[in-house]
Amino acid sequence: MSSIEIVTHPKTAVAVVGAGPAGLASAAHLLRRGLEPVVFEAAAAVGGQWNGAAPGSATWPGMRTNTSRVMTAFADLDHPQGTATYPTREQMFAYLGRYADAMGITPRIRFRARVEGLERHPDGWLVTSAGDGGSRREVFARVIVANGRHRVPSVPQIPGLETFAGRLGVAHAAAYDGEQAYRGATVVVAGCSISALEIASALALGGAGRVIVSRRRQRWVLPKLNAGLPTEHLMFNRAAMLAGERLPPAARAAGLKAAVVRAGGDPAPYGAGSADPDVFAAGIAQSQHFLAAVAEGRIETRPWIASVDGRAVRFTDGGTVETDALLFGTGYRLSVPFLAEDVARTLGLDQGEIDLADHTFHPDLPGLAFVGLYDLVGPYLPVLELQARWVAYTFAGLRPAPGDAEMREGLARGRAARAMGSPPMHGPAVLFARRAGVEPDPRDWPDLERTLLFGPLAPASFRLVGPDARADAAVRTAEAGHAFGRDGGNTYTSEEAALRDLLLGDRTATAA
Repeated sequence: MSSIEIVTHPKTAVAVVGAGPAGLASAAHLLRRGLEPVVFEAAAAVGGQWNGAAPGSATWPGMRTNTSRVMTAFADLDHPQGTATYPTREQMFAYLGRYADAMGITPRIRFRARVEGLERHPDGWLVTSAGDGGSRREVFARVIVANGRHRVPSVPQIPGLETFAGRLGVAHAAAYDGEQAYRGATVVVAGCSISALEIASALALGGAGRVIVSRRRQRWVLPKLNAGLPTEHLMFNRAAMLAGERLPPAARAAGLKAAVVRAGGDPAPYGAGSADPDVFAAGIAQSQHFLAAVAEGRIETRPWIASVDGRAVRFTDGGTVETDALLFGTGYRLSVPFLAEDVARTLGLDQGEIDLADHTFHPDLPGLAFVGLYDLVGPYLPVLELQARWVAYTFAGLRPAPGDAEMREGLARGRAARAMGSPPMHGPAVLFARRAGVEPDPRDWPDLERTLLFGPLAPASFRLVGPDARADAAVRTAEAGHAFGRDGGNTYTSEEAALRDLLLGDRTATAA
């Protein structure tokens, strides 16, 4: 390896690791700011998880998004007219390919180029990659790591798991390929994450003989739709973000729990068991059909698995079931395998997490940024785009880079936030928007004020102000709100008017 010539790129070149949504958004905004992205992608096409042919993709044929088409898109490209509220995997894959072409990224992607090493270099960062053209060693002044958060399946250690003898075997949700193989079978789904509940629901509604969900704890469950409106449009908005900033943690937890109960109800009356009253301790999952399927007896719920013996799965309450298949929807382990040992140690990767200021930078690793290596509740693409813009603006000198003291404070905030579980998407979204200087003040947009406060955090709403503002942003923001029941006027309900005055200051508001 040492005999391979090292090529040093101009300072305007930025290496981007990954051509999934995070990498594509990063490359697009680097280009817009006059920088030259060099994108390394191990697969033969863009898309990350949405590319079903990519190694490690955890999606399956016909899978649909958990978030609406408005919130599963970037600001520069809408989904085609006629796309369903929740696009399929195939539609998302096609969308990301169109985005790469439209933004001029495709010619700058090296497909089948796997990054095998990232280490410090006197002139920045040394990237070692291997692909169809052989191995390369290249120096970049700056690098963005965007290889994805959900990459390496996490399967818990369970006594006797290796003895499982069910005819359909043991698999992680990452290997799930649809319900067809499980028709008529008894299946134990272990976990209470989104993937576990969605797979259990698909099995129960798709002809499985018996479906049992085993979980360590029952999470609070949000439906995808609430009275015809996407749940993330109702819950994850600027009003919720601003209110959260003014409330102590206990009050934030109580407010979030109340919103979850309004949207989906308490899981206990459905028969799913009680969730911890502390919503942050319990966690939140999202599934349209899970609670209803439990109430109808299509899904049984059990405590965690104590042991496995052949086909017998024994639970911690002493109950046992003979099963044909065991599926683990137990999440993913953060993996950035190409980082040099000293870099990984600085980032705390040996702890299974990553130590970053505002999810993005580290004070001891200048020129290195990370996009998308965090868990969220809610839509990812608008958040990824805002983070990518902040990084691009910082690298281009358009926004000041955070100083050492600021970043170290950010590291401490990040450690504290991890203890509270995955945040709702509106927190990181508005954080990145403020860092990038693109968060609109609703008071400056009278015709959009109510939509900006209580409507969806549509990507177009972050193009109203700041760098890369779009002339059509106001119209598209209003359209996004109107499409799902929030018009652009200021006819507030009494409750909205009171909250608006609390968050933005008193003014005369017309209450409905």
